[in-house]
Amino acid sequence: MRKLTLVAVLLMSSSLAFTQNDTAENGVKKACLNYIEGFYEGDEAKLKMSLQPSLNKFGFWKNKDTGNYQQVKHMSYDRALAYARNVLEKKQFAKPGDPKKVEILDIGNTIASAKVTANWGIDYMLLSKHGDRWMIEQVLWEGPLDK
Repeated sequence: MRKLTLVAVLLMSSSLAFTQNDTAENGVKKACLNYIEGFYEGDEAKLKMSLQPSLNKFGFWKNKDTGNYQQVKHMSYDRALAYARNVLEKKQFAKPGDPKKVEILDIGNTIASAKVTANWGIDYMLLSKHGDRWMIEQVLWEGPLDK
């Protein structure tokens, strides 16, 4: 009887851990997809759901003439929202079939890391959990994708 009780307790606790991890993965993936779609669609609401107001985003862009990478100006939360507005106003939406890939690298109790592949290149992200929502804190990116 003791063995049966122990097995039941172990099964329930592993099931609970799986559910919590699955929920965390869904939350991190949702934040990353909101990020990509926010820029692709010019959707400020999606960005606001995923980006911390203290966002720190910077990256490197390959110069077409020299082939060298150069650092691009820092993008703040406000600049990210302004970029989305510009996409919407100018109707410069992503093309059908543009990459929209999220790879979760690691998830802790309150922090996570992910890699996003989009039409502009790749982004490595650090996220934190606020209440029940995962939010993007930091982004380091490189573009364009080598095709």
